[in-house]
Amino acid sequence: MLLDLLNGTDVRGVAAEGVPGENITLTPDIANRIAQGFVTWLSDKTGRNPDELTIGVGHDSRITADLLKEAILAGLMAKDVKVVDCGLASTPAMFMSTVMDATKLDAAVMITASHLPFNRNGMKFFTNEGGMGHEEMTEILKIAEPYDVANYPYHDYIEEHDVKKCDLLNIYSRHLSEKIKSELKDIANDSEKPLAGLHIVVDAGNGAGGFYVNDVLIPLGADTEGSQFLEPDGRFPNHIPNPENKVAMDAIKNAVLKSHADLGIIFDTDVDRMSAVLHDGREVNRDAIIAMMSAILAPAYPGSTIVTDSVTSDRLAKFLSDLGLKQHRFKRGYKNVIDECRRLNESGVVSPLAMETSGHGALKENYYLDDGAFLAVKLIIALARMKKEGKDLASLIEALPPAVEEDEIRLRITKEDFRSVGPVVLEHFKKKAEERKYILPESHEGVRISFRGDPAGWMLIRASLHDPQIVINYEGEHEGDILKMREITRDMLRGEEDIEFGKL
Repeated sequence: MLLDLLNGTDVRGVAAEGVPGENITLTPDIANRIAQGFVTWLSDKTGRNPDELTIGVGHDSRITADLLKEAILAGLMAKDVKVVDCGLASTPAMFMSTVMDATKLDAAVMITASHLPFNRNGMKFFTNEGGMGHEEMTEILKIAEPYDVANYPYHDYIEEHDVKKCDLLNIYSRHLSEKIKSELKDIANDSEKPLAGLHIVVDAGNGAGGFYVNDVLIPLGADTEGSQFLEPDGRFPNHIPNPENKVAMDAIKNAVLKSHADLGIIFDTDVDRMSAVLHDGREVNRDAIIAMMSAILAPAYPGSTIVTDSVTSDRLAKFLSDLGLKQHRFKRGYKNVIDECRRLNESGVVSPLAMETSGHGALKENYYLDDGAFLAVKLIIALARMKKEGKDLASLIEALPPAVEEDEIRLRITKEDFRSVGPVVLEHFKKKAEERKYILPESHEGVRISFRGDPAGWMLIRASLHDPQIVINYEGEHEGDILKMREITRDMLRGEEDIEFGKL
């Protein structure tokens, strides 16, 4: 069943051998059928015949990218659409291909599995309205299920046809560069080199993000010495390209300190996420990257609402309040926070930013697109302005205290029908919390408790979106607070028969 490959709002599976016990689930043949299903869905949605549509296909650095791309192009062409081979690309660039004047594609397919291991791959789909939602992806996969493989062998078919190619990353880089030049024209000594005098290092993790150095920063005059892992290599030999990964963050931190850079930027594989490191080695990720972006936006959007995911801290809530901003904690999942941000704006509530602690951040001014490269543009513009004024970028988040203790625990749900377990466990947990008169802040996902006194801090218990797990996040204000909160959690979960308590 193709629906087995559904991962929230995209398709993901094992596409290559190399990891013991992991069998291939996403083959070129499957990708070919899914591509055909997307054409049918898009034609029905737009009311246009397939031969009136143009669809672009791009990919990150994964080792199975070329094989899947040929199969997808062949599947699209089997339905008579015009195709464009966009080559190595980022996920945000593929969306932008549907809105930039230089491309204006009707839709785009990105071949990526984000930060997952080298043997995985997947497919993301875009129109100029944004990425697919869960229901739309479900519909596409259902349409594709009965389709037969078309135009096999794919390589021979593609070789026989004149497939139009597009250097999309070059076009996209010019778009980003023009944004920087426009925003800094009033302070730049050289309008073509507005980043002269800034030392910025980038860690692309051997994903698709190396273009940011060669096509954006260097042409604009930045010193990028110390940048690393810019060459695409789908085996990710240096570290996982993931801003949430400790080894990855240590790598960019060391690069910044070694090169004495003003700023370090790290992207995930397909460049829809980013985090940063300040000149002193301070990591700007999780709550801190949300705080930084909010502080940058606050002067232009006073009193506005910042949408975050559910696991942000009480520290961040106070920081945003002190900036004169409102926080709206919503569900985990980047599409969830983006859709909520869009809904708020459409209802008249000004919300310039939707951002997850994972580094997914979407700006209202940028099509509600979670774009790590565009977030980096905003950060670099702020850096340039503050340096011109003799200020330190770090001052923007000085009021955000560092975390003392943080932890995440995942308890396995043992029942086969695991989705029926989470709501029951959470209902029982909330009832017990209310009986104990704990402080229960508003929560759009799971049950959140704020502890005052001993222990001090907060916890959030929720059901995983896709996996048979109960997920518990903790943050303590003092050493030892989490241990006490875990004891409270164990006591309140006592009697639940369908979860394993081993990690608690």
